Amino acid sequence: MSWIEAVVLGLVQGLTEFLPISSSAHLRVVGEAFGWGDPGAAFTAITQIGTEAAVLLYFRRDIGRIVSAWVRSLGDRAVRRDPDARMGWLIIAGTLPIGVLGLLFQDRIETTFRDLRIVAIALVAFSLVLYWADRVGRKKRELDQLTVGHGIAFGFAQAMALVPGVSRSGGTITMGLFLGYSRAAAARYSFLLAVPAVLASGFFQVYEALTGGVAGETVAWGPTILATVLAFGVGLVVIAWLLRYLDRGSFTPFVVYRVVLGLLILALVGAGVLAPQ
Repeated sequence: MSWIEAVVLGLVQGLTEFLPISSSAHLRVVGEAFGWGDPGAAFTAITQIGTEAAVLLYFRRDIGRIVSAWVRSLGDRAVRRDPDARMGWLIIAGTLPIGVLGLLFQDRIETTFRDLRIVAIALVAFSLVLYWADRVGRKKRELDQLTVGHGIAFGFAQAMALVPGVSRSGGTITMGLFLGYSRAAAARYSFLLAVPAVLASGFFQVYEALTGGVAGETVAWGPTILATVLAFGVGLVVIAWLLRYLDRGSFTPFVVYRVVLGLLILALVGAGVLAPQ
């Protein structure tokens, strides 16, 4: 991987990670469109450490309270009724589905699921689901009304993002809307829920790369670290913008963009301009 590739892909990762348009799909498509090939699941997971670092910084006070209350709840059952401690337990419960499914389907995630035809179909299909959810969702619930069942449902929605094109934020936000949560509440929980799963995946891929267990090309550490730093900076700006936007805006622009991009990818693959695998 060249330094130019790292700059472009790092910017793409930062711009798309938190929007419901699938960062992994964009990294896959941009790499193919510029003739660089698939940057790989390992590169994607490692650069996501940068965007999750942006979440840690932006929500540092919330995360600090949640971690502190959760630790105290380990030795004091009464503390488990604290909203922050409860949120900590719900994030753990919601992380289990993607952890289990990620391990079970690791090989397919790194190979089969990255087929551009699958990516395009996922972009279009799940955009329609997001549109439906945004139209029928009551948008009345806030995070203090989050239940164990809802937390796990969010977790299964997040696990759908193991397929590039679904979108981690898009999947969890869609589930939140169906469950009646406001757009901003669904997005906020989506960001918090992603932290343990994404960091675990990223550092696991770091370990795999260092031990030679990564499928495909060897990780180029210099460019990958640069891309991760860029993803952090851009991601921080995108988080702030999206949360402000969701106070008044809908998901329709993202739905339209996903449909157009998905159909364009299918057309380019069909015309032989882009190689699907």
